[in-house]
Amino acid sequence: MLTLDHLVVVAPDLAEGVAHVRDCLGLAMPEGGRHREMGTRNHLLRLGDALFLEVIAVDPDAPPPSRTRWFGLGDAARVRADWDSGRRLRGFVARTDDLDSVLTAHGALLGAAATMTRGDLSWRFALPPDGGWPADGAAPCAMAWGPAGNPARTMPDLGARLAAVELAHPDPDGVGALHARLGLGDPPRLARGTLPRFTARITTPSGIRTLT
Repeated sequence: MLTLDHLVVVAPDLAEGVAHVRDCLGLAMPEGGRHREMGTRNHLLRLGDALFLEVIAVDPDAPPPSRTRWFGLGDAARVRADWDSGRRLRGFVARTDDLDSVLTAHGALLGAAATMTRGDLSWRFALPPDGGWPADGAAPCAMAWGPAGNPARTMPDLGARLAAVELAHPDPDGVGALHARLGLGDPPRLARGTLPRFTARITTPSGIRTLT
């Protein structure tokens, strides 16, 4: 089974992404770190004991990676176009205890496993060949943390908690069937829309806020 692990805001620039979250939620996201294998950096916001929000962007100080960057970050023009159209909360990552079995069944969609690091953390992450989002974000990226588990419990707690996630899509019934085939245990709510677009409702110390 796949379980919601974290939500991902993909930004053309890290400061721009953090500012967007601050404008939406009224919270300043703590810095996360650098991903040497991908040449990216992130900020992280705890949303529960095993759930968090990530803002990620290309690290301009890092050398280009030897492989295509994850989350579509290898295509700067596409990232900017999505950002400017309001597709900022771009997708989600789901975790599993048995990534190899998931990829045996769904590798054509989710990609192949690679080892990633951030500081002293290490995990396995499924990368599609083009580095993009599976099904343009309608399906999650898949990963496995290993014995250490999701690191949200070690993050500063600013009082944010996820209340709901909704995905608007031109074919919500088809997406629902895809989520069922993937064994996604807590899929986003589905609605009909012109293109894939996520919205998250997040409880904060100042009340319920909306992240797009």
